[in-house]
Amino acid sequence: MLDSTGFDLWAEEYDKTVEVTEENNAYPFAGYKSVLNSIYNEIMKRPNSKVLDIGFGTGTLTEKLYEKGHEISGIDFSAKMIAIAKEKMPSANLMEWDISNGLPEKVTTNQCDFIVSTYALHHLSDKDKVTFIKKLISILKDEGELFIGDVAYQTREALNASRQTYQDSWDEEEFYLVADEITEALKGVASCKFYAKSHCAGVLVIKK
Repeated sequence: MLDSTGFDLWAEEYDKTVEVTEENNAYPFAGYKSVLNSIYNEIMKRPNSKVLDIGFGTGTLTEKLYEKGHEISGIDFSAKMIAIAKEKMPSANLMEWDISNGLPEKVTTNQCDFIVSTYALHHLSDKDKVTFIKKLISILKDEGELFIGDVAYQTREALNASRQTYQDSWDEEEFYLVADEITEALKGVASCKFYAKSHCAGVLVIKK
């Protein structure tokens, strides 16, 4: 797993790296723009909403929402990425935080219309991911929605097939989302629906 130092070093070139990988329709960023666009379009259906972005990076998605009048808060563990995002969103409430430590108290006291996490939760183990998602659900407003966009698969079998295809570049230190398993873990807590956006990416929509 990359630590914050790794992401700080990658910050300036991150967006370019993503773009090249997506253009080649390759793991891990095939479908990246489709993931972000679908989340953006859903949030835009509810004007002036409160949006919390978990792992906002350089602000690629939230910058667009910020420009449209949404109230943006976010956490990320890369100081350099935060600095880039702050230039784009000077009035947003952005803070440095490592999600492996859960959620900061400042975040848990504010309820959100939407919570977004794109290409971040794969740094949490499958077990920790479920625990973290449950915490996020608890700070959603009634009828609030959580969007998780990432390298993701409907089933464990599909994930394993992708691992085999990309065995030379597969990151074994990342834990990619399996929609069926998350849905089962959240029974009685929230409803889930998965939308595949490429052969290795998708959006899980979780409704409180």
